[in-house]
Amino acid sequence: MQTALRRASDRGHADHGWLNSYHTFSFADYYDPEAMGFRALRVINEDRVAPGGGFPRHGHRDMEIISYVLEGALAHQDTTGTSSVIRPGDVQRMSAGTGVQHSEMNASKTEPVHFLQIWLIPDRRGHAPGYEQKTFTPEERRGRLRLVASPDGRDGSITIHQDVALYAGLLDNGERATHMVAADRYAWVQVARGSVQIDGETLVAGDGLAAKGGGELELTGVDDAEVLLFDLA
Repeated sequence: MQTALRRASDRGHADHGWLNSYHTFSFADYYDPEAMGFRALRVINEDRVAPGGGFPRHGHRDMEIISYVLEGALAHQDTTGTSSVIRPGDVQRMSAGTGVQHSEMNASKTEPVHFLQIWLIPDRRGHAPGYEQKTFTPEERRGRLRLVASPDGRDGSITIHQDVALYAGLLDNGERATHMVAADRYAWVQVARGSVQIDGETLVAGDGLAAKGGGELELTGVDDAEVLLFDLA
């Protein structure tokens, strides 16, 4: 298996006052021709939104957008009629499809919200807009990689229009979780919080690791880690 690291310090950064954002891949004014995404994974933005701030209504098309909240609460509204609040443990998927407008605002006037905004290129253009949100408790994710999104919604995961399986895990110090990557597939590990060890390398919050070729990835918690693992075609 071949692996490559993308350190947190290599990411793009934008500080708008109300929004402090780090871009794993090229996004908005940040452009790196060597970091245009990984397979169908196009965007991982780590966003911190100030109390009362947020993204007012704007449009998207032909993108699968996943929100994963780490701290605080994110208020969502869109033109499909959906209105919800996303909290830690929730995984939200909005399929932009033929076109949708939405807003994502900090639900609190006093506390910041910290979340990951993830974009996946769909398997085709022109899907109907859609929305799904599910809660995965800490117990479901503790000491393991829990499937939270998949093309077929298996094991209670949310559904996405792409051949990607997304796992979330919470690994205390010394806890281990493994994932077998098939020979014809790829994986991306994103450390959301804390730190983990993979193949002798220590990854801290904001770091990412790309893997290709068959083999087993073993993740060992070093400092109360929260991780996402994408298994991609």
